[in-house]
Amino acid sequence: MDDDLVARYAAEAKAAMNAEANRRIAEATDPQEEERLRNLSLVEWTDSTFFVPALLARLGSVRAALDGHGGGIAVSSCEGTEEGLDLVLDLTGACLSCGAAPGTLDGVKSDLENDDEIFRIRFSSALLDTFDELGREFILAHGQVEFVDTQ
Repeated sequence: MDDDLVARYAAEAKAAMNAEANRRIAEATDPQEEERLRNLSLVEWTDSTFFVPALLARLGSVRAALDGHGGGIAVSSCEGTEEGLDLVLDLTGACLSCGAAPGTLDGVKSDLENDDEIFRIRFSSALLDTFDELGREFILAHGQVEFVDTQ
């Protein structure tokens, strides 16, 4: 009985957070442009200025956190493979060294890997240098993401 109540409360809280995130995204973006960007073939636009906005348009509720906190993503590496695009990303702006970064990284990874054109999302190991020792240990232990060198 108690587990049911906890699960129901968690589901309601998640739905409320997603609704709020979607509202914030809608307020901060042009829905027609977002739709256009979501429909672009990422493979065809890797070298364009539309590539990062097209990636952002594919994000779910984590987009509200990025936009709302003055952060973003940057592409450190992009390789086309038979399976799809293999991307190494960085966080930008205020998202660097934020305490919520493990969740943000996981959200970005999950949302983008749901796209049929994306094979894998990893993150630049340079991001780890933006955290203090405790933050670095936490993100390595609890972040569900992989860090790689891009040099």
